[in-house]
Amino acid sequence: MDVGVTVIEVARGVWFILPAYIANLSACLFGGGTPLDFGKKLSDGRRLLGDGVTVRGFCVGVLAGALTGLAEGIASGNPSRWLEGAVLGFGAMAGDAAGSFIKRRLGLERGAPAPVLDQLDFFAGALLAYYLVYGQALTAKMIAVLAGLTLFLHWLTNALGYLLKLKEVPW
Repeated sequence: MDVGVTVIEVARGVWFILPAYIANLSACLFGGGTPLDFGKKLSDGRRLLGDGVTVRGFCVGVLAGALTGLAEGIASGNPSRWLEGAVLGFGAMAGDAAGSFIKRRLGLERGAPAPVLDQLDFFAGALLAYYLVYGQALTAKMIAVLAGLTLFLHWLTNALGYLLKLKEVPW
């Protein structure tokens, strides 16, 4: 029984999920402004999402996902890849918003660490959106490999962002 994955398989997996990665990064870099929840609170008195999830960040993330998909489509000859990128970008942004929603319900404020949730909310959202639209998914083995890679890359990019003073916290 083969339980490993080849470098080629991992590269294909990264190619697949790249629009979500770029969407998540772009929202962080170019977000800000009006919060997506417009300051609304739920009956528990806590914000729906908080100030970290913004209209501009959400829109930039979806656009970045679509543009990444477009670039991949041009490179690979798959003209519909831009739409797949938009779906992955939308899913990444929705997953990030869902992560913020969960953190607020748990009483965690913006910037408070929520291990695994902070790193994989956008990833799970992207995979779910893709599955809902296209009815296909990656293999469980590839999801596990990419989830592990995502955890590492998220840690690395956040540590670099903190060292470069682009982030207030290293997570």
